[in-house]
Amino acid sequence: MYILAATDFSTRSQRALRRAGQLARAAAAELALVHVVDDDQPPRFVEMETRESERMLAELISAVSELRGLRCHPMVAVGDPFDAILRTAAAHTADLIVMGAHRKQLLHDIFVGTTIERVVRTGCHPVLMVNNEVNSPYESVLAPVDFSDASANAIKAARNLGLLSGNRLEILHGFSPFAKGKMSMAGLDQPDIDDHVLSERQEVTGELTAFLVQNDLARLRAALRVEEGASFEAISARIDKMRPDLLVMGTHGRSGLLKVLLGSVTEEALRSLNVDILAVPQSKRH
Repeated sequence: MYILAATDFSTRSQRALRRAGQLARAAAAELALVHVVDDDQPPRFVEMETRESERMLAELISAVSELRGLRCHPMVAVGDPFDAILRTAAAHTADLIVMGAHRKQLLHDIFVGTTIERVVRTGCHPVLMVNNEVNSPYESVLAPVDFSDASANAIKAARNLGLLSGNRLEILHGFSPFAKGKMSMAGLDQPDIDDHVLSERQEVTGELTAFLVQNDLARLRAALRVEEGASFEAISARIDKMRPDLLVMGTHGRSGLLKVLLGSVTEEALRSLNVDILAVPQSKRH
């Protein structure tokens, strides 16, 4: 396995390096640390910053306990951060990219997206965004599914990366009961509405079980949960209750202006949820 961890030498990316080191040690994987130098400046400044970055990467490998003793390769790339990270990942056939949560810039993020969102949006590698401090290995994982190939592939990627081994896994599906609002407006008694919702929940639970069987995921030792509500609201509410260490999500194949302006459930999670997130692009190989 080959893990690529990106750093901008901030506290946020320091967490990502520690988590990447922890994962690399557990999987006996090779680990590359990459820092990107902006090339939109005079060449002599690019050269100076490149040399300084190489020195700082070497110091990090010595200073961060999770990195000591690993097959660790420091790298400095030049260019736009998201493009340089993807080029480096492709050149080394990385199995996983690990990044820290980036500081948000509202107007820029609305129209362009943060670096990590752009890496997820345009790349083909699973991306782990590290939000929280690294105190121990992941122990609990939440994986929302919407019965799409993308959500099934995300769970498979997490399994292949060893992120589900020995962990408590919960698979979540959010549903909105058909005609519940109309039934309420029509004046039906609450017990009748509750019976309708219960019946639909049972039907959706059966569909979830069939989905896992169809995608060769039934052997996972996972708890299944079907919650009433739209996808993001169900995910957010479950995170508040479960407090998982890791959220595993797939991304869909939308692109262009529609995706930038409307976003997706995964991108909304990347922007607003305070949990480590593994985002798996739809085109990921398994």
